[in-house]
Amino acid sequence: MKRERIVIAGGSGFLGAALEAQLIEAGHDVVILTRAPRNGAGPNDVYWDGRTIGEWASLLDGAAAVVNFAGRNVNCRYHKRNRREILDSRLDSVAVIGKAIKNCRRPPPVWIQSATLAIYGHAGEAELDETATPADGFSPEVAKQWEQAFLNVQAPATRKVVLRISFVIGRSGGALKTLAALTRSGLGGAVGNGRQWMSWLHVEDLNRIILRAIEDHSMEGMYHATSPNPERNRDFMREMRRVLRRPWSPPVPRWALPVGTFLMRTESELIMRSRHGIPGRLLDEGFEFNYPDLGPALDSILGTSER
Repeated sequence: MKRERIVIAGGSGFLGAALEAQLIEAGHDVVILTRAPRNGAGPNDVYWDGRTIGEWASLLDGAAAVVNFAGRNVNCRYHKRNRREILDSRLDSVAVIGKAIKNCRRPPPVWIQSATLAIYGHAGEAELDETATPADGFSPEVAKQWEQAFLNVQAPATRKVVLRISFVIGRSGGALKTLAALTRSGLGGAVGNGRQWMSWLHVEDLNRIILRAIEDHSMEGMYHATSPNPERNRDFMREMRRVLRRPWSPPVPRWALPVGTFLMRTESELIMRSRHGIPGRLLDEGFEFNYPDLGPALDSILGTSER
């Protein structure tokens, strides 16, 4: 790619920062739209509220791509206010980006929208490719409304790509840091019976999927952004213990989960839901993962310096 301007909405978090670093390394100009511009970030960070048009909107005009990661973190208690914020933050950001694109003289040729494999809820043993049927419940309903809001945006000059993203693992953030801390503390056992499937993706592969979506004009519609080799929870935690050189840990009994997740101010469904996601379209289109298997992926992230 030639040097281009790429806008990342909601880009000051874990996923946005990782993508920003890779894009800058590749020689691109990156604009981060954020509610909380980072100190010392220089001109890269631009304020937006995720709901209303502002000066930021002019930066989409002539940009090579817009990537939208905006949305309230779901790692919280699902009481009424948080549920409303989780939904509204997603719908509002999609609506306002759509409005900004409509006002562009030179609209960005591609809009890459984050979504979630949580749209399938608790899927048990079912293998889930892009043809699978979404579930019901709070998280799937948020996911369905989020995607529908994106699909409803009329932007004929802009190619639209939806990425249903799984549990992303990386060095600088995300839930892996919490799992690593628990494992180091001797709490790295399976959760419940440990048979629930965990779909995961190395952050480097997520960045490569996004770069491909920017460059490959044939990519359009919905894709699963997940490793082709999900792991059961018990196997995932065994690999965590291996890479962190921790001994066997007893499983966390299912009855203890509501208490533990309440104390951690989160929800047990984030741990217990089973999703066996498969990146069907990416595999069919020849995408090659740098980290298709969990062991090497964790080794690359939780190396000696992190133990």
